[in-house]
Amino acid sequence: MNQAPSAEPEIAPPIRILAVDDDPQIISLLKSAITAFGFGCETAADGVEALARAQKEKFAIVLTDLTMPRMDGMTLLKELKNLYPRLDVIVITGYAENFSYTDVIKAGACDFIAKPFNIDELEAKLRRALREQDLVRKLEHLSMCDALTGLHNRRGFEAELREEIPRGQRQNYSVFLAIIDMDKFKSYNDQHGHQAGDEALKSLGRLLLSHTRDKVDWCCRPGGDEFAIILPYTSAEQARAVCRRILEQYRANPFGETTLSIGLARFVGSPNLDLEEAIHNFIRRADQAMYRAKKAGGDQICFDDALPAD
Repeated sequence: MNQAPSAEPEIAPPIRILAVDDDPQIISLLKSAITAFGFGCETAADGVEALARAQKEKFAIVLTDLTMPRMDGMTLLKELKNLYPRLDVIVITGYAENFSYTDVIKAGACDFIAKPFNIDELEAKLRRALREQDLVRKLEHLSMCDALTGLHNRRGFEAELREEIPRGQRQNYSVFLAIIDMDKFKSYNDQHGHQAGDEALKSLGRLLLSHTRDKVDWCCRPGGDEFAIILPYTSAEQARAVCRRILEQYRANPFGETTLSIGLARFVGSPNLDLEEAIHNFIRRADQAMYRAKKAGGDQICFDDALPAD
């Protein structure tokens, strides 16, 4: 997802909540109430149906009963938290349930509502969970944002790889990584001053954003004069074309004698590597391709060995 400072605030996507209960009357009540609160509401009759929906659609909150056929609410809670650790789940329980507030919170629920529930309590707990999500997003943005360019910093870069790579493996799509380094930047910075150097870095950040897909690709500045682009849902030729456009555009508007060296790699999984090792290997391969471009004189793109040559 491209991210950069904007003069106009982005329009937030509609908030969607999944309500899960095998009682048609409870489901009808929940849907009417949630819709009246101004949120979108989808429903499921049990944990199996809810899990299938959650894997296909994105929900801000899952609101689930505990006692249901096929898959109960506690099992659903554990499955959802295993797949989507950051998804908020609110559990609704009857007084006769075998699970306590402590049990469901320890299992990963963000809150607990006892039956028979009050509509005002339901709204208050939903809105509190959403406020906390918004606060977490703002804090994460600050912690993962590069102050100079507005792109993701090193922490954000690694966090997006941790999310994108498993998603690509589950949904069977390719993920490419371009590492971009500005050649002769130190000389330019020394000659023209840090302010001019900062302007060059900000300009390159804007260039990357202008040649990548909003809300699909991730543009990052891991540090110094090194940039990175995570390119999911794309082919090898499409990833190469993005790199070529960036290189050609930079050649047309360079900063002094600076040029770009770009390394491009495709993620290749291995049963012998865990996720962190696989990510490290992915970055290393893209880095090595970039350094080959730099050693060959810069102002060019080198492809990882796993990519066929042009």
